[in-house]
Amino acid sequence: MTRHRLTTLKNGTRIVSEALDESIRSVALGIWIGSGSRDERPSQAGLTHFLEHLIFRGSTRYSAQDVAELFDTIGGELNAATTREYTVLYARVLDEHLDLALDVMTDLVHAPSLNDLDAERAVVIEEIAAAEDAPHELVHDLASIALFDTHPIGRPILGEAHVIAGAKRRGLRAFHHARYTPSNIVVAAAGRIEHERLVRRVRRLTAAKARPPAKLQHTRQRYDKEIVPRLVFSRKPTEQVHFCVSSLGVSSNDPRRYAVALLDTLLGGSTSSRLFQEIREKRGMAYAVYTYGAQYEDSGEFGVYVGTREENLEHCCDVIAAQYDDLAGGGVTEVELQRAKDNLKGRIVLGLESTGSRMNRLGRSVIGDTEILAIDQVIDEIEAVGGDELTALAAELLRVDELAVAAIGPRVRPIRSAAKRLNSHINGEVKI
Repeated sequence: MTRHRLTTLKNGTRIVSEALDESIRSVALGIWIGSGSRDERPSQAGLTHFLEHLIFRGSTRYSAQDVAELFDTIGGELNAATTREYTVLYARVLDEHLDLALDVMTDLVHAPSLNDLDAERAVVIEEIAAAEDAPHELVHDLASIALFDTHPIGRPILGEAHVIAGAKRRGLRAFHHARYTPSNIVVAAAGRIEHERLVRRVRRLTAAKARPPAKLQHTRQRYDKEIVPRLVFSRKPTEQVHFCVSSLGVSSNDPRRYAVALLDTLLGGSTSSRLFQEIREKRGMAYAVYTYGAQYEDSGEFGVYVGTREENLEHCCDVIAAQYDDLAGGGVTEVELQRAKDNLKGRIVLGLESTGSRMNRLGRSVIGDTEILAIDQVIDEIEAVGGDELTALAAELLRVDELAVAAIGPRVRPIRSAAKRLNSHINGEVKI
């Protein structure tokens, strides 16, 4: 049986917690907001991430220095993150400091002062510039653009510098008001905690700060488009070509998500995986090669990244294509599949020894409206995946005529030539 408890307040705020062994003295706490970069219009590109930064500039009751000094004094950790579908403010503190952490975090989320706008604006614009100088990271943004085209899912989370440069306090206040509504907020906690006490505290804090219950004042655009295979290229004088090939994955509620996790593990998610062994260990053609993926409420992404010299790129693509064909043709052995299962189960169980990991699991599930399964149930789901199911999934996800390609390098011609070895249907080319 799962040990989590879930309560919904009258204003719509959901509170989920998991009490762990009493020997644990820490609590991981997160306030999750169901708003991410995919919920922005083009004219708002980057405002979600900008608002996350501004939260740390203080609230009506706590200045930025107050917040820093309070968490330093109690030896706690406070941070935040923005994704395509949610924003989260999270902390880890001793159980005796939970009330203080919750008080500060609730005030930051519900009543940000939005002070020091220009200073934080400069910080975020520098962060966007820094991303441009990290091609191994930037290429993943290009891969999302190649796959999702103009849909908001494909938009970089950091947004556009010109949007951040032109953002005004009044507009940001309206942006906050539309998204940070009680019914769009989840409070998640794991560790040494009493659920009912947490509920009472959240109810008391939000009653004084939150607005009357209201529906979310923005509508998320669903993804329902067909893939148009294309190449997205950015010319940079790099020594390596940074190359991604991607396809549509599955949604966060799709029962095949465990099969996807296994496909990721055996194809490029571990040191014994096929691509790591074939491209790096046996041929020495790349230092970094791995699979990656993301799951959203209505779609997903599955891809391969390789960083290699220009002269090796076609050979790498030939290896990737061969592995795709083999997996889609039923080439997974029972031994290989079981090794992937054991690897995945081990990583999941070891990860949940952290209060932060447990809190993240709860928060992501509730904010994304996905079922929270007990660990034993998750392990059973992984073990239930058979070779035939994995083959069928590979045949669907790794269809060569639907693969999109993104790359960063000094010349487009060798990249185009290599991309066509994976998908001969790639005709469109977008230069960024």
